[in-house]
Amino acid sequence: QILQVRKGDMTKENVDVIVNAANSHLQHASGLAGAIVKNGGYSIQRESDDIVDARGRLKEGDVVSTGAGKLPCKYVFHAVGPMWSSRKSDDPATLGQEEEDIELAACITNSLKLAEEKQLSSISFPAISSGIFGYPKPRCAIVLFQSVLDWLKGNPDSCVKEIRFTNFDNQTVDVFSAEFDKLFGN
Repeated sequence: QILQVRKGDMTKENVDVIVNAANSHLQHASGLAGAIVKNGGYSIQRESDDIVDARGRLKEGDVVSTGAGKLPCKYVFHAVGPMWSSRKSDDPATLGQEEEDIELAACITNSLKLAEEKQLSSISFPAISSGIFGYPKPRCAIVLFQSVLDWLKGNPDSCVKEIRFTNFDNQTVDVFSAEFDKLFGN
């Protein structure tokens, strides 16, 4: 398997599937979600609307698939990441105590399960929940990397052979690169 941290535009990733950091209503108005619809076409938003019409609001950790429109990938997986508890409560005692790590890990596990079901070999993840949802970037990196390692350990024969963590901003790339180096000793 290939694991890598990359700086780049997720909408230009040449992989089978890119993962969108989505909200529970799959409204792709801004950030990465907005860029995916802008570059891939409104069909992605239409498919997302159909999913929410059929299923209702998604929960944290849920992952659903749409087509990729005009993007170079085959699919877009929409992973609903958790909002960091400081965005929900003013009580410092609740920080990180509301199952955010479990919900964030589920985004990775459910994305990899779906990639396996669809027999896809490459996937690119953003720093789910670390933007407007307020998840601390170092903790996000640790949870995402550990979730991938746990998945690979439990699925040694997985068809998913390349896993990327792609972000466009230097700060996130630097944090992810530092955590990656700590984990893999580069």
